[in-house]
Amino acid sequence: MKRRDLLRNTTGIAVTFGILGSRARALGGPEVDQTCKEATFPKVDKLTSRVAEFVVNTQLTDIPSETIELGKKSILDGLGLALSGSKAETAPLIQQYIRSLGCQSGAAVVLGSAAKLPARFAALANGIAIHVDDFDDTQLAVGKDRVYGLLVHPTVCVLPAALATAEVGGRSGKDLLLAYQLGVEVECKIAEAISPRHYEDGFHSTGTCGVFGGTSACARLKGLDTVHTACAFAIAASQAAGLRENFGTMMKPFQAGHATESGVVAVDLAALGWTGAEQILEAQRGFFHAYGGTYDPSAILDHLGKPWTFQSPGVSIKPFPSGSLTHPGMTELQRLIRENSIRAADVAQVEVGTNHNMLNTLIHHRPTTGLQAKFSMEFCMAILLVDGKADQTKFTDAVVNRPDVQDMIGRVRFYTDPEAEKAGYDKMTTILKITLKDGRVITGRADFGKGSPSNPMSFEEVAEKFQGCAAFAEWPKSKADGVIELVRKLEGVSDVRTLTALCSK
Repeated sequence: MKRRDLLRNTTGIAVTFGILGSRARALGGPEVDQTCKEATFPKVDKLTSRVAEFVVNTQLTDIPSETIELGKKSILDGLGLALSGSKAETAPLIQQYIRSLGCQSGAAVVLGSAAKLPARFAALANGIAIHVDDFDDTQLAVGKDRVYGLLVHPTVCVLPAALATAEVGGRSGKDLLLAYQLGVEVECKIAEAISPRHYEDGFHSTGTCGVFGGTSACARLKGLDTVHTACAFAIAASQAAGLRENFGTMMKPFQAGHATESGVVAVDLAALGWTGAEQILEAQRGFFHAYGGTYDPSAILDHLGKPWTFQSPGVSIKPFPSGSLTHPGMTELQRLIRENSIRAADVAQVEVGTNHNMLNTLIHHRPTTGLQAKFSMEFCMAILLVDGKADQTKFTDAVVNRPDVQDMIGRVRFYTDPEAEKAGYDKMTTILKITLKDGRVITGRADFGKGSPSNPMSFEEVAEKFQGCAAFAEWPKSKADGVIELVRKLEGVSDVRTLTALCSK
């Protein structure tokens, strides 16, 4: 039986028994034998401990040099997004909230500002800033039953926690690189392992699985042993949270910020001796069972660092500040506009066909706010046709509600296409059909967008994106240039405070 079929059958059995059990109790009948339900869940001893051992024992020399270089691109990308995110409406609000708690100062920089806070709150603020524009990198799926791009945003869950912890501890660039890679690897493998039901039922994987990334990074930087690292996982698991219904609101970036903050808190408590369950991942009442119903243990046991996520299937860096599922269509539409000289005034209709999971995520079909527009295929198509670009300046309430933009949104039909559905959920297959007013029809198709491993950004292209984010934040170019060069040669940085100083006023 294929892994996809196994997980579907397993989930179906679990759901069926759950429904029958609840109905029997409601009717006063006998409860379903729980041994039948439990038999569907994998029995793996010491999974949590084995993940902890990976975090504790892996050395920087164990990570291929090309993997390190791929990670540097995402680190640079995350720093740029923290700068641009410092201009978002959420930035003063979260700092106001933190100050209301009596936290006026600390040793960790809130990137893009003059503020310094305790590590956990700096991680929270920086995590929100990195994710607020939905412009940050995206984990890709291995399994055919996984929805491409719907696992976690890896950097936002790890970098803020690792950077704040490394800054407070005066750690080196090498220390930061190792902790960052470990965090990304653990959270991505956990996200890949959990049943697809987790995401499909409404959990926001970045908020739920992401907590294990920040925890792994901080545990390594703090020098926790295997027992205390496993304990930190237990503490983090009880903080795992995030719901997809909040997409298109301030809560989506908050869920990412909370995930990275939780990593700092979990490790700090574990280091003090706070206790938690030793088998939090694999237990019958643990993370995988409670949050997904089932999971594929081989995705973790056989694949931590084999290969590293950055190598395969890779991590996608976004060219547009919108949900990653919009990017293949946007990349293809840009090409069609350029090659056919398409003007908005000439367009009668744009049809966009994808698999049903993409419609299930891009839920705002008539957006009225900039945040909703990030999860609107209709807006993303419309703004490219009307304005010719889709940068941070376009995802605002004012632009979304412009009459010409709303008119074009009304000409976009977004639907489930059987061909895209058949292509598999590990792709973001997007099929375009543009009908012009003169009767001409222009078609296109893309499985992946710019920034994906199949069409990657070079370090120089990521640096260009970083410069755009820095300029959006009105950041001094001399400082922005310095950040790029330090990240390029991060192994040689003796103290990460050299880096964070360039991101601080």
